[in-house]
Amino acid sequence: MQMLLHVNSLLAPTSPPRFASASASASPSPGRSGARGTARPLPPAHAHSARAAALGRRGAPAPAAAAASPRTPMAVGEQGGAYADADADAAVASQGFLSDARAYWLTRSLIAWDVSDKETSVFLYASRDATMHVSDGRIQGYDSKVELHPEHAGLPTSVAEKFPFISSYRTFRVPSSVDVASLVKCQLVVASFDAHGKRQDVTGLQLPGVLDDMFAYTGPLGSVFSKEAVCLYLWAPTAQDVSVLFYDGPAGPLLKTLQLKEFNGVWSVSVPRSWENQYYLYDVKVYHPSTSQVEKCLAADPYARGLTANGTRTWLVDINSETLKPASWDQLSDEKPNLDSFSDISIYELHIRDFSAHDCTVDCNSRGGFRAFTCQDSAGMHHLRKLSVAGLTHVHLLPSFHFAGVDDNKSNWKCVDEAELAKLAPGSDAQQAAIVAIQEEDPYNWGYNPVLWGVPKGSYASNPDGSSRIIEYRQMVQALNRIGLRVVMDVVYNHLNSSGPFGVSSVLDKIVPGYYLRRDVNGQIENSAAMNNTASEHFMVDRLIVDDLLNWAVNYKVDGFRFDLMGHIMKSTMMRAKSALQSLTRDIHGVDGTKIYMYGEGWDFGEVEQNKRGINASQINMSGTGIGSFNDRIRDAVNGGNPFGNPLQQGFSTGLFLQPNGYYQGNEADTRLALATCADQIQIGLAGNLKDYVLISHTGEAKKGSEIHTFDGSSVGYTSSPVETINYVSAHDNETLFDIINLKTPTGLSIDERCRINHLASSLMALSQGIPFFHAGDEILRSKSLDRDSYNSGDWFNKLDFTYETNNWGVGLPPREKNVDNWHSIKPRLENPSFRPSKNHILAALDNFIDILKIRYSSPLFRLRTAKDIERRVRFHNTGPSLVPGVIVMSIEDAQNDSLEMAQLDKNFSYVVTVFNVCPHKVSVEIPDLASLRLELHPVQVNSSDALVRQSAYQATPGRFTVPPRTAAVFVQPRR
Repeated sequence: MQMLLHVNSLLAPTSPPRFASASASASPSPGRSGARGTARPLPPAHAHSARAAALGRRGAPAPAAAAASPRTPMAVGEQGGAYADADADAAVASQGFLSDARAYWLTRSLIAWDVSDKETSVFLYASRDATMHVSDGRIQGYDSKVELHPEHAGLPTSVAEKFPFISSYRTFRVPSSVDVASLVKCQLVVASFDAHGKRQDVTGLQLPGVLDDMFAYTGPLGSVFSKEAVCLYLWAPTAQDVSVLFYDGPAGPLLKTLQLKEFNGVWSVSVPRSWENQYYLYDVKVYHPSTSQVEKCLAADPYARGLTANGTRTWLVDINSETLKPASWDQLSDEKPNLDSFSDISIYELHIRDFSAHDCTVDCNSRGGFRAFTCQDSAGMHHLRKLSVAGLTHVHLLPSFHFAGVDDNKSNWKCVDEAELAKLAPGSDAQQAAIVAIQEEDPYNWGYNPVLWGVPKGSYASNPDGSSRIIEYRQMVQALNRIGLRVVMDVVYNHLNSSGPFGVSSVLDKIVPGYYLRRDVNGQIENSAAMNNTASEHFMVDRLIVDDLLNWAVNYKVDGFRFDLMGHIMKSTMMRAKSALQSLTRDIHGVDGTKIYMYGEGWDFGEVEQNKRGINASQINMSGTGIGSFNDRIRDAVNGGNPFGNPLQQGFSTGLFLQPNGYYQGNEADTRLALATCADQIQIGLAGNLKDYVLISHTGEAKKGSEIHTFDGSSVGYTSSPVETINYVSAHDNETLFDIINLKTPTGLSIDERCRINHLASSLMALSQGIPFFHAGDEILRSKSLDRDSYNSGDWFNKLDFTYETNNWGVGLPPREKNVDNWHSIKPRLENPSFRPSKNHILAALDNFIDILKIRYSSPLFRLRTAKDIERRVRFHNTGPSLVPGVIVMSIEDAQNDSLEMAQLDKNFSYVVTVFNVCPHKVSVEIPDLASLRLELHPVQVNSSDALVRQSAYQATPGRFTVPPRTAAVFVQPRR
C-alpha cells in the first residue's frame, strides 16, 4: 500500500472504518432501509463594526434570510391529529408542508425547543416518504408518532457548550426504544399542545447535533486506492439510498450504476483498480428540508481529487500517481526556500489571472493560469524574482480551488475589445458598461464562490478535464519555490456558493441536507458570510476542513493558508487544523508542517459574533494561538476611516490635520487630536499589535495596547505574539493603496507627493514587527481606476502591468453597482491628468519598495520573534502631549553582548532608529534619549535612487533627526 493512499490516512486508518461518538451513552443502531460575488453586508453599528471593514466585496448584496414561518396556535385532538383554522392550513400547504425548523435534535436522546408553556406536551412525527400534510386541520401522512418527555435537568454542559445560543430552550427526552438511525432519514416535525388540547405549535427539526452524536466518523472518505481495488466512501447518514453512476468520459453516456451499502451512516462500494480514471457521480435519495420532499440528488464526491469542467463529474484519480507528478516533485521539500521563523515572513497577495492576463511575454495559451508561473523569463516572473531577492518570502494566491463564477470551458468566454475601450475618455462610463455586460461570461472572478474545496480550479488549467489542473498546480508551486517564494493558498471554508437539491454547484447540501450549513433559530440558512454559511462547529464539517488542508499541504506542498472570514470558523477547528498541519513530517509525508503558516480574517460579526455559536476564530480569541489575523487597526489609522465610511476621510498618511481635504468640519484641535490618536494606534501596530505592550500615549499616560482604543471603542492591541498580526494597508478588497491615496488627499497634491505617500504607507508595514502584507501592485502604484470592489470587474479594471508602462489609472468610471454613489468624486480625479503617474514614477516606486524590503531583511531587529523581545527592545519617542504631529520615531535596541537580560541578535547593527515623517514639509525633531549614539543613515538608503531620503540626517548632540517630507528614514549604529 502506498505511503499516502488518501489524505485521510493522516488522521485515521484506511480500513476498516472507525466511528467516533460524541456521547458515551449513544447506542447507534444501523439504518434500515448560485452566483458568486455576494458582498458581505456591513454588520450592525456597534463597537466592533469597523472590525468587519475588509468585507466590502464581491458583488450584489447577500440574499436576505427567508422570513420565519408564523407560529400559528393549533389544537391537538386525542387522536393526535392537529387542528388548525383554514388560513393556517393554507399557509402550511403553501410552504411545502413546513419551511421552518425551530427545534433541535441534539443527541440521540435529547430534543430542545423554545416552548414556554411548562404544561406543554410534545410529540415527534416522522414520514419516510415525506407525505405529511395538513388536511381538515390534522397532521396526516406520518408513519410514526412518539411522545417526548420533559427533561427537567436541561441541557448537559457539553451540549450547551456546543449550542450556546439555545441553552435556555426546554429539553425533551426521546424514548430509548426509538430507532433514531431510521428516523433521521425521514421528514420530521415536532408538535406541541397544552393540557386542554387547544393550543399547538408545529415545526421541523435541525439534526446536526444528533448526527454528530451518533454518526461522527473518523474513517476513510472519498476514494481510497489499493493495489487491486478502489473503495469509495461517502458519509450520508440521512440518505435513504445511495448509488454511484459511472460515465464514459467527461461528457459521455452512463456506463453502469452500482448500489452502495451503508454501515452507521457511511456508504461504501469497492470497484476494480482498472476503473481508475473513470468519471462518476453519486445519486443520493434523501429527504431535503428545502423542498419538504424526498429528492434524488446527483452530486460530485465531496472528497473529489479530480473533476471535469465545471465540476459536472468526479474524476476517479489517484492523486499519488507518478503520472501526475512534475519532474523532481518528490524532492521539492528539499528545495523549499529557507524559513527560520514565522517572524521572517512577508506576504505578497496575488490573483492568479491578474498575474499574467496582460503579460505578452507569456505564451497566449498560458496567460491567466497556473502555467504562467512556469515561464521563468516572463515579465511577471522577473518581477517576483526581484521581490524575492530583496527579501519577500511568500506569495498569497487568491482562491484556486474549484469555484463557481467562471466557466472552465474557455471556448465559452466572452471578452471586450480592450483596444476600443482604450480610446474612451478616462472618466467615461462606457468602459464599465461594456465590462458589466459580459461579466458573468468572461474569464474573471476572484473565486470566493466555493463549490468543492479539494480540486484546483479548471479555468486556470490548460485543460479542465483530466490531469492538467493537478500537474499544472504542482508546477506552479514548484516554480515559485524555486525563485525563493513560498506559496499561500487562500481557502474559503466559511460559506458555499450554492445549496439545495438542484444545480451542479450545490454538493454538500445535496448529500447531507441541513448539516453542512449553519442555520438560524428558524431553520433558515445564515448568509452573513455572503451566502450559505458553513458550520465548522459540526463534527464532520470540522473534519472536512482539516482533511482538505492536509490534502493541499501534502499533495500540493502548499506552504501556508489564508482563511477567508476566519471569524466565522470555530477556534477549535483552527487549532485542530494547526495541530494536524504541524504534525506533518518530511520523512513520512514529504512536508515539514512546522513551516506552514496560518492566518485569516478575524472579523467578529453576524451570527457568530461574541461567541454566540461557540468560541470563534476572531481577532481577540486567537491571541496566544500563533495564528495570524489581519490588523485593520493599523490599516484604518494609516489610511483614514474604514472601507465602509466616506472615502474622503483622512488618516495619518493621507493628510489628516496636516493637509486637510475639506472633509472634516471640526476645528484644528479636533483634527490634531485625531492625528495623535491615529499615531498611538500605528505605534501599537508597529510593536506587533501586542495587547501588553506599554506605550506612552498622546495624553502622556502609559497604556497597554489593549487599553488604547480605536475611534469605535475597540481595543487596538489584541495579540500575544508578533506572528499573530498581519499588518497591511491594502488588499484585494476595496481600493488599491494608490487609489486610496488619490481619494483621500487634497486634489492639489502633485503626483510626486502621492507617490511618496504610497511608499511611506508601505514602509510603515515593511518596518513593523509582525507579518507585513502587500497587495500585488502597490509597489508599482497599481490602480483599479478607483474601483472599490473589483471581484467581478474583469481584466480591464484589474490589470497588472509588469512592463511598468502603466499603472491602470483612468481607464473609466468603475462599475456602477458598487461605485455609483462616489462617481461625483471619482470622475474629476480620473479626468485630471496630474493624477496619472509616468513610467519613471512607477520605476521609482518599485526601487523604493525593493529598498525597504532590503532594509527589513538587513537586520533581525525588524523581525523580533517574541513579545518579550519587543517589549524589551522597541521604544517609541516623540510621544505624549508635546509630540510633533505627523512624526513617529521608533528605536530598536540590540545587546552589546549576549546576557541573561538580552541576547545579541544582529551582528552588524547594535541600534536601529526609524523616523516616519508624514508631514508635507521637512521636520527636525530632538530625541534626548537617543543622543550621543553613533547613528548613520542605513546603507541601503545612502545608495537609494530617492534623492530626498539621502538628505536625512542625525546629529548626536542633541539627538536631532532631520527627515525630508513624506519620508521614512532608517538610521543604524554599526557595531565596531
